Amino acid sequence: MQLPTAETVLGNFDDVTFTKAGVTTRFYRQGGLYKVRTEGEDGEPETFTVQYVFGVYPLQQYLLPLSRGRLQALSIAWDARPVGQGGQRWFHLYPDEVIAYDDPLHWTGPFQNWNSRCAECHSTHLVKNYSAQDRSFATTFEEIDVGCEACHGPGERHIKAAKAGQLARFEDSGFDTSLAASGEWVFSAEKDIALRTEPRNAQGQVDSCGRCHARRGTLGAYRHGEDLLATHQLLLPRPPFYHLDGQVLDENFVYGSFVQSKMFNAGVVCSDCHEPHSQTLRSPGNGVCAQCHQVKQYDTPAHHHHLPESSGALCANCHMPETTYMVVDPRRDHSLRIPRPDLSLTTGTPNACTGCHTNKDAQWAVNSLDAWGVALPEAASAMVRALQQVEQGDRAAVPVLSALVNDSAAAPIWRATGMEALGDLATREVRQTATVMLLDENPLLRVSAVRSLAFLPLAERYQMLRPVLADEVAAVRMEVAMSLAGVPLNQVNQTQAKQLQALFDWLLSIFRLHADMPETQLQLGDFYAQRGQLSAAEKAYREAIDLNPLFISAHLNLADLLRGQNRDEQARKILLSVLAFAPDHGATLYSLGLLETRSKSSDKALEYLGRAAELETAGWHYRYVYAIALHDLGEPRKAIAQLKELLETQAGNEEVLLALTNYNLQLGQREQAKRFALRLLEIDPRSGGYRQLYQNTLN
Repeated sequence: MQLPTAETVLGNFDDVTFTKAGVTTRFYRQGGLYKVRTEGEDGEPETFTVQYVFGVYPLQQYLLPLSRGRLQALSIAWDARPVGQGGQRWFHLYPDEVIAYDDPLHWTGPFQNWNSRCAECHSTHLVKNYSAQDRSFATTFEEIDVGCEACHGPGERHIKAAKAGQLARFEDSGFDTSLAASGEWVFSAEKDIALRTEPRNAQGQVDSCGRCHARRGTLGAYRHGEDLLATHQLLLPRPPFYHLDGQVLDENFVYGSFVQSKMFNAGVVCSDCHEPHSQTLRSPGNGVCAQCHQVKQYDTPAHHHHLPESSGALCANCHMPETTYMVVDPRRDHSLRIPRPDLSLTTGTPNACTGCHTNKDAQWAVNSLDAWGVALPEAASAMVRALQQVEQGDRAAVPVLSALVNDSAAAPIWRATGMEALGDLATREVRQTATVMLLDENPLLRVSAVRSLAFLPLAERYQMLRPVLADEVAAVRMEVAMSLAGVPLNQVNQTQAKQLQALFDWLLSIFRLHADMPETQLQLGDFYAQRGQLSAAEKAYREAIDLNPLFISAHLNLADLLRGQNRDEQARKILLSVLAFAPDHGATLYSLGLLETRSKSSDKALEYLGRAAELETAGWHYRYVYAIALHDLGEPRKAIAQLKELLETQAGNEEVLLALTNYNLQLGQREQAKRFALRLLEIDPRSGGYRQLYQNTLN
């Protein structure tokens, strides 16, 4: 981030225009100022003065001022690449979409707001200073861009020592926070991969980078040198932000990928590959990998099976494939994984082989690996299949997930992912595993253990979470507070009530810090709804919608809140307003179907539920509920047909098998009922209920 000058502005402001979807934007200079005339927040043409330039390469954006202290990133950016690469042009960040002025993606909308979405990571010691009363900002920063103190912490002692020529007297040059990695990498005669001479001393450097290079939410003021989760919530590698196997899908800013990797688990830190001050790699090409991987073993056709000097011989192209974001910005997947075309066949995840060989398919890639004698690890296959089974409601995934969660050698982020996936299945194994994970030294595992218990009754959940009510890590406390928001304070003893109230007060203070974020208002609404403070919950949901009118989750939660107060007509109006801009949104159609079911409008209910079922491509719940509705509204044979179709992709789903057994019994179709009851017994031979159900099919 820089002030606009002749040296810093890269874009062409020589009175040129750019037109998209009928909107013409003019770029020009006037009296030494850089001007943009374009569509404003009311849809009318308006002239703006560039206040800052944002970014350098491969693209540069321009920050324009709006009312209430807002700075907005213009969606028309300058392509800073050379002409030969298609650069030196203006382009739109959403080239295939028509972004109207009232769309949150419009440059004047919440997603392009610098104060909320960009500033924390692009300036040093930023204070947002948001006023919820008038939705205004008075944002300040100590340095316009990323200065030394952004990473190293307070530098007063460092400056004094430098001026006095006494830097050598101070550990870490006088800074409070050490970001240096311990030891160095050395080869031994026996191994082709180098080892650290000392174990990684901590996760401090990686977490310091992760503060901005992670897909995360901010909880409070950053404290240098502490665990990332002390001030942030981390997004786990699960759909829709990651592919099922953890490969990058949506933008995740590297950290969430890197901590999945074997490299991270072996002690690699960011500065082993990247020079943090110059932002360059430690060595060009394969040289950065050759720091730890013997060239004679790994940089040869015997390993990579490609011609030397070809693109296929570059380590990163196979192990760190690129995904392009913001139209011109290719970024590498830092999970550093082996290409797995076999998983492409079974789960639809991408692989680096067909990412390069676009005229080939995954089976060709599998055959090629087989011909080369490449053996693919079964453990990774089992884990990804288990996560796929979770999406299908198949409890056969439980043994694999339990083994993953309890594997201390596995990457903590994958153990945490497995813990949450176990919670999705709501099995008895979750309680036992979560009890152990709640006491684990890794806070990420404690966070996921808390989330995994969401299916438990509130009283049981409270008893299990009492040991982490005062957890030292903020991300853990945040999850505990949200999980226990429904606990009535008059039903616990005085000491416990005070402890819970203090936790809730702290949570509300975090929400106030980020009241400008629609997502925060949604969480606040959920918190108040669980507390029984319905008017406050409604206010928060409506604020979320005002901040982002297309925030569907806020609409759905508000409609659910209204429906719970028998305000069905208002709820219906909210849901229909969503269909006006998202006519094929499954969750909205599903909610409308449930609303019409309660309103005794059977035809409308089946129409909405049926449309939701048709649109469901991942998961199974909408299709299952549609089948139940068909049965309950007098169409049992159609219900059975729907459930059989669902069973084709949900072979181990006990809910589906149970419904098929009961519905066939009701129609006197005992042979079919027996077949489904047997499958239930195969899944859970210890279940007395399934055994009795099977007996019923014999009578």
